[in-house]
Amino acid sequence: MRRRDFLALAAGTVAASSSGSWAQQAAVPHIGVLWHAGSAEEEDIYLSVVRNAFGDLGYIDGKTIVLEHRFPAEQADRFRSMAQELVAKKPDVIVAVTELGARELRKATSTIPIVVVLSPDPIAAGLIESLAHPGGNVTGLSLMSVDLSGKRLALLKEAVPNISRVTLMVDPKDPSSKRVVASSVSAAKDLSLELRIAEVTSPATIDAALAEAVAAGSEALITGAGPLMFNERARIGSFVSAKRLPTEVAVAEMLPFGPLLSYGQDFPEYFRRAVTYVDRILKGAKPADLPVEQPSRLKLTLNMKAAKSLNLEIGASLLASADEILE
Repeated sequence: MRRRDFLALAAGTVAASSSGSWAQQAAVPHIGVLWHAGSAEEEDIYLSVVRNAFGDLGYIDGKTIVLEHRFPAEQADRFRSMAQELVAKKPDVIVAVTELGARELRKATSTIPIVVVLSPDPIAAGLIESLAHPGGNVTGLSLMSVDLSGKRLALLKEAVPNISRVTLMVDPKDPSSKRVVASSVSAAKDLSLELRIAEVTSPATIDAALAEAVAAGSEALITGAGPLMFNERARIGSFVSAKRLPTEVAVAEMLPFGPLLSYGQDFPEYFRRAVTYVDRILKGAKPADLPVEQPSRLKLTLNMKAAKSLNLEIGASLLASADEILE
């Protein structure tokens, strides 16, 4: 074979090999994930759930699927810029952990499928037309619209019967905060509890709010839901443990840091379900045709280590109704 023919053949082989490699890479699904905290470490609990859920469905990150994560650190401008950044990469699907993230992604694209994980009301947020028929490029899960404020206060009172003064700490930026405050004030009256409201809008305001709760004579603390409370779980847990302040939270994954009990949605299950939506879309389902789920399970979790440090005797009925007990 002449040298010129050999070089031409070799060049053609390399080009074909390179083309095949790019085609194979392009065939691997690319999934964007827009979180809410500032780093993978802060999101480790649920990020691990996501990775494991993909693994359970046979996907291997970096081989049979590529997960591209973005961490906006609860900053509105970063939500916007990172949503645009993910859309520009043209992934097959984008997972929006929060409603704010989903709204920014929806502004950036009307074609790339979006799976929202934690949305208080995706209809009111303008993300979907209805739960049964989303009608656009957004689907996923919705937090149950049932207000849990009264039930949470009643559970706190059952766990700590002698309390009379409670502080409710909420983030006014959370979409459900106004409803939570109104319902909690009403429920507190029925339970003969004196309820004070502490608003926190950033990590920097949490320490002062906690200190003021103790200075005001609060005998227990209850936190609203929302990303800020979860992101600052170590800060909150450290304070209430040091001050021996019985605390109820909305997210069970906060309990290892010190709170006494939690009552609310099973958030790891929300992330697992979101991954199944991604799987169905990758297999050809259209977001417009995938009904938005409202998981029906509520979970009561007790932290017996915290109860012991508070010298609390948890009643038999509360123990019996607990879905999970941390020893």
